[in-house]
Amino acid sequence: MTLGIILIVLLILLDQITKIIIDKTMNYGESITIIKDFFYITSHRNTGAAWGIFQGQLWFLITITIISLAFFAYLMKDFDLKNNFLYSISLILMISGTLGNFIDRVFRGEVIDFLHFIFFKYDFPIFNVADICLTIGVILLAISVLFGKSDILWLTKK
Repeated sequence: MTLGIILIVLLILLDQITKIIIDKTMNYGESITIIKDFFYITSHRNTGAAWGIFQGQLWFLITITIISLAFFAYLMKDFDLKNNFLYSISLILMISGTLGNFIDRVFRGEVIDFLHFIFFKYDFPIFNVADICLTIGVILLAISVLFGKSDILWLTKK
């Protein structure tokens, strides 16, 4: 459990440090080309959630985040990096990502996004380190539930 907490703190720090760097060194809307027509660092703010849904619904998003964190706390009962690795890593990533964006919402009123990709002319929504953690965490949780030893689905409990 201690290693899990350390990893969560490190991921939150990585998320927050990258957001602070963007906030302090770039103007809103400013973009730096990393790989032309593919990858940019673009200073963006999001007052909603993924793909800009729930724009301006700060209290709703904070409430959903608190409920999510309570659910993750419940799921931590099965946290075991040695015997339930994939499941445990998924929780570390989801908690880190949730807290990273929660910190932004509480202290800034918006989330700082900056990773900007264009895939085959599709301008993918700009995102951040917390979003990466959340996305990978959800994917790993799904894999763990479908193919692993995890029994977080109440239907699979004996």
